Amino acid sequence: MGTTQLESVPEPKYWHLKTVLSEALDSEFSVGEILPNERDLAARFGVARATLRQALEQLELEGRLQRRRGVGTTVAPPRMGVAVGTGQHVWPGAPEDAWQPVDCTLAVPPAAVAAALETGAEEPVHIVRRSRVSHGQPVAAELLYVPAASVPDLTAIDAPSGAARARAVLRELQRLELDGQNRAVELGSARADDAKELDRLPGAPVLVVTTRFLAAGRVAAVSSATYRADTCRLTFGDSGGVEIHHGPEQQAS
Repeated sequence: MGTTQLESVPEPKYWHLKTVLSEALDSEFSVGEILPNERDLAARFGVARATLRQALEQLELEGRLQRRRGVGTTVAPPRMGVAVGTGQHVWPGAPEDAWQPVDCTLAVPPAAVAAALETGAEEPVHIVRRSRVSHGQPVAAELLYVPAASVPDLTAIDAPSGAARARAVLRELQRLELDGQNRAVELGSARADDAKELDRLPGAPVLVVTTRFLAAGRVAAVSSATYRADTCRLTFGDSGGVEIHHGPEQQAS
């Protein structure tokens, strides 16, 4: 790589450097590629390492870069759009669903979830854990709470544990007629378990999407999905699905 010197500009130097770096990411690097170390980058652009760090931190906040433990700073994949519309209603596990089932346990849910499901405070429910990956990187983790009344034909014999059990619960949900769903989105901080699964530090910013699935006049399931805030963005429209936005002209489910 050649050496590029920054000219004198009225805006903060790190902000101008961020723009220059962003252009370099588009033209010289691919998704997942590791950037040169700070010393080499600072020398290339003729700036102090403190200025470089400010620019890198801003690009990380904007979702252009990811700092991965034990790896370094890499080029981030395109942000995943988290749609908040409710025009499309489908059960988790439908054919177009991009989530992957990981595990399923039977346990008492948090009090707020039990209240939403209208189950007893100490009544165990099926808790399906799922994950979402984009460009080989984890971007979201979900806990889906399903009361026994929503999957009455499920038996331990069908699938005793693990991902197979999770898929069995999802299959049983498909038997219900989905009346609708409603969704709420809020900014939160990654808990220790979410941070580990999403390859982030505890306390990192996340988007928490809570979805209630309605069937037969009641709440049949509740989903709590945690998305990495640095790799996801909210989208508004009629679609209730989650889309991967590869660029202004291309979209893929």
